[in-house]
Amino acid sequence: MNERQAYIEKMKAKLDEWNADIDKLEAQAKSAEADAQIRFQQQLDHLKATRDDAAKRLRELQDASADAWETMRQGAESAWEEMTKAFKDATGRFK
Repeated sequence: MNERQAYIEKMKAKLDEWNADIDKLEAQAKSAEADAQIRFQQQLDHLKATRDDAAKRLRELQDASADAWETMRQGAESAWEEMTKAFKDATGRFK
């Protein structure tokens, strides 16, 4: 497996992890009181939008030519960092 394939597989695994985390947070939100559910839903909506952006970047990265791959990887790194931060912020608020 080359570096590109390994990177893409790593990002796919992380995206799967984030999807599972979102499912867990949704379950927590459903058991919260009504006013807290609204706040949680806003956080979940933001997480889902950020996750969707990260997934889009991953698809673009998979489709990128060899010449464009490194440049696209840098953009994907930015999206992954934003997603990681968003998850840390959201999980802190769900506690």
